[in-house]
Amino acid sequence: MDKPVVLIAEELSPATVDALGPDFEIRHCAGADRGALLDALPAADAVLVRSATRMDAEAIATGTRLKVIGRAGVGLDNVDVPAASRAGVMVVNAPTSNIVSAAEHTVGLLLAVARNIPQADAALREGRWQRSRFTGVELADKTLGIVGLGRIGSLVARRMAAFGMTLLAYDPYVPAGYAERTGVRAVALDTLLDEADFLTVHLPRTPETTGLIGFDALHRVKPDVRIVNASRGGIVDEAELYAALKEGRIAGAAMDVFATEPCTSSPLYELDNVVVTPHLGAGTAEAQERAGVSVARSVREALSGRFVPEAVNVRMGEVDAALDPWLTLAERLGRLFTATAGGLPGQLRVTVSGEIARHDVAALELAGLKGVLGQVVEGGVSYVNAPLIAQERGLGTEVRSGPDSPVHRSLVRVDGTLPSGEPVSVTGTLTGLHSGARLVEICGYEVDVALDGDLAFFLAPDRPGVIGAVSEALGQAGVPVESLRIARGAGADGTALVALGLGGPAAQAVLDDASAAIEATRGWSLEQTG
Repeated sequence: MDKPVVLIAEELSPATVDALGPDFEIRHCAGADRGALLDALPAADAVLVRSATRMDAEAIATGTRLKVIGRAGVGLDNVDVPAASRAGVMVVNAPTSNIVSAAEHTVGLLLAVARNIPQADAALREGRWQRSRFTGVELADKTLGIVGLGRIGSLVARRMAAFGMTLLAYDPYVPAGYAERTGVRAVALDTLLDEADFLTVHLPRTPETTGLIGFDALHRVKPDVRIVNASRGGIVDEAELYAALKEGRIAGAAMDVFATEPCTSSPLYELDNVVVTPHLGAGTAEAQERAGVSVARSVREALSGRFVPEAVNVRMGEVDAALDPWLTLAERLGRLFTATAGGLPGQLRVTVSGEIARHDVAALELAGLKGVLGQVVEGGVSYVNAPLIAQERGLGTEVRSGPDSPVHRSLVRVDGTLPSGEPVSVTGTLTGLHSGARLVEICGYEVDVALDGDLAFFLAPDRPGVIGAVSEALGQAGVPVESLRIARGAGADGTALVALGLGGPAAQAVLDDASAAIEATRGWSLEQTG
């Protein structure tokens, strides 16, 4: 079989390719070249990008084989996550890869704008010794206002505490207790604007944060404030910032990010009290290697069909490694549920019992849902788009704990009631050193069947001749029967369930012949799942 194709659209560290391993075909293209990108995407199962490649709805639609987009960095401004989710494409990034680099760059910009370091360097290189012109200010005993006390903002706070600064922070999503433990006083935004001598921004760009430091904020701050933005362009309104600097309403600014990038021309570049860098926050060798390796590992997991809980568009948190084989079991049970039911219930339940229920098993609900929908939805179902598809079809889901089994250490059950009122259920477990998947119940019948390959289930009269008739119909068609189990119902109607493990798929005509053989012995129905 051909290896899955991983398209690397921008320059990444050699360690990234090493982290992918030998199981993939690696291809390269210049992602910033739109034509080259669109030409390369149809053959790609995964694409790795940084910030210069736009993975918008058009690019995602072009990548008809795409299963995962890996962003080797933190921000996702260049990836249309909703479009990827609709297409069932997983999006992964490296949210912690560059936090140290970004925090250190912020500190560097703070020092540069406080002491006019770039301007003095440029003047001296031009032969001008101007000590008095570039007199700066100290950071010690000044107040730093931190807008956004997440991972990077917190690292900046810890580092600036060593400079003897008073630390304020505005972040409505961070508990006050966390701010206090970080050595920061949590305040309202207006208070921060009133008191800060320096202001740094550490927020994602969203509709709510775009222009947050704009006209109102820049008319409220102290006239000697210095502002640093090394997070995302557009949070600080560049036009309003220019006006505030030009009119002397603030003392200086340092910008690493811009609303539109690359930005090679801006009125801000004309001002002597502005320090600018070309989006260097993550620009360290260590950060780039961490980002590439982290995303490569996630891409490898995704293309191997494994659950990647850190994906930005998968609605799950961290999943215990002990659950990995149970996720596969839940998905198989979901497929069997749909094959048995022939349709979808209004509510799907995933019940977990025994030792495995001691873990956080919410991911099993998603795995079961993926299996159920995969049998009825064209275009593919993934961990990403399964909840959206379920919502569109009016299918509710829940996961719950069940009673311990006297026979099995752990069980997973998938069940629901069809619109006709008919209940359908399938239950499985894992056994042995290699965690083999076993089906132990189907629609109330207790069985013990390996849950792999092709299976056929017959409801038939519990009488001699039925098994022989069905086996003969399959044998004449060249479909070998590799295993056989009989389960008798608890009721008094004399019905038994015959479960067959087949040596290959059976064509519809063969199923029809087997159905006729059952009917001849007054059997009822046949179901097969592959």
